[in-house]
Order: sequence, then structure tokens, then C-alpha cells
Amino acid sequence: MTVTCATTGVHRDPIPAILRIEAWPDPVVDEVGYDPRSSYVEIYWLPVLGPSTTLLLRRFASFLDDAPDGVDLDLEELARALGLGERFGVNAPFARTLKRCVDFQMAEWRGEALAVRRHLPPLARRHLRRLPDTLQRRHAREIEAPPQSTVSDRLRLHGRRLALSLLDYGEDRAAAEQQLMRWAFHPALASECASWAALEHGRRRSAQAAHPARPVAG
Repeated sequence: MTVTCATTGVHRDPIPAILRIEAWPDPVVDEVGYDPRSSYVEIYWLPVLGPSTTLLLRRFASFLDDAPDGVDLDLEELARALGLGERFGVNAPFARTLKRCVDFQMAEWRGEALAVRRHLPPLARRHLRRLPDTLQRRHAREIEAPPQSTVSDRLRLHGRRLALSLLDYGEDRAAAEQQLMRWAFHPALASECASWAALEHGRRRSAQAAHPARPVAG
């Protein structure tokens, strides 16, 4: 299977049956972006990327949650699991889907591995123009200009604590964001709180791993 990386011009011919994916760290996008499984991506990115590419990025995110240092994937098994068939030519559905991830800079080839973003950036203006008018207005109303008068510091602190508690109980960022919205938090605030909680949860886990509790002498 041949896939061309639009951002670098690098060909992968053929892509191996076992593909290595790794996380693509980006301090800016990881801070302000959205988990591929979030409601923001489902509502606003999906019409731009298409359902197959969105689903593949979600699956990559789940794999990297389980293996942050990278994971080897059986491409035939993955394609069949996503309903993208068993053909692997350059025009096969899975090949086009993988190429689309690279074309939209959600992934990039690094040697033999595919680096994948764990967070998707907010939609750029050129992408927003591709949305239906109703979604463009919704994005402007809920994301670009949230009602600041209703977003108090106390509410933000409450939302962050709730989101962090959900992560401590085993939920992921996307689930925490959805739960906050079910509790009537504004979508923009819910996303902000869930993002903060994910970073704080990761920071605490790293600190615990670096300084494990010493056993008490008997």
C-alpha cells in the first residue's frame, strides 16, 4: 500500500502490515485542543475530516491512552474493525483515511512510525467556512464568544474539581467533558475544565511515579 504524506512529500511504499504509532507532543495544541473523542470534535471536526478519519483518530487516541510510549498495530485487523474493508491499494478506503489524517496535519510520518496528535486544534477559519451555517453560528455562540458574565472563578474552580474527580475515578477527558455538560456547564467551560483536569491528572501521576511512596518498615 502506498500513501503520500502531503506535508513532507514522503512516500510509504508499502506501509508495513504492522504500523507503529506514537504520540505527537505539541505543547500549544495539547493545552488548547480537544480530545478526538470529545463532543467538540464530533460536532465540528467530523464534518471537515469525515467520519472515517474522525473514527480512526479516536481509535488512535484510545490506543495511546493504553500505551503512551507507542503501539504496534495490525493494519488489516484495524481496517476491518473500522469497517474500512480488506483492500490495501493506494485508493483503498483505509489508505485514503490514513492519508487524510496526514493531509489535515493530525498525523505525520517520522521514519517508520506515524506520529499522531492526541488533541485536535480548534477549527481554523478556513475549516469553519466548510461547516453548515447552523454549525458556524453555534460555534461562534458557544466556543468563540462564551458568555463571560456566567463564567465565574468559583464556577470554573468547581468544574475543575469535578472533572479531576471524574478522572481519578477512571473516566477519560472526553467522558469528563460530557458529564460536566450533563450537569449544565457551558460547553466551552466544560471543555476547559476537562482539559485542565487531564493535564493535572497526568502531572500528578508522573509525580507519583517519580517519587513512589516508601514502604513503612515493620
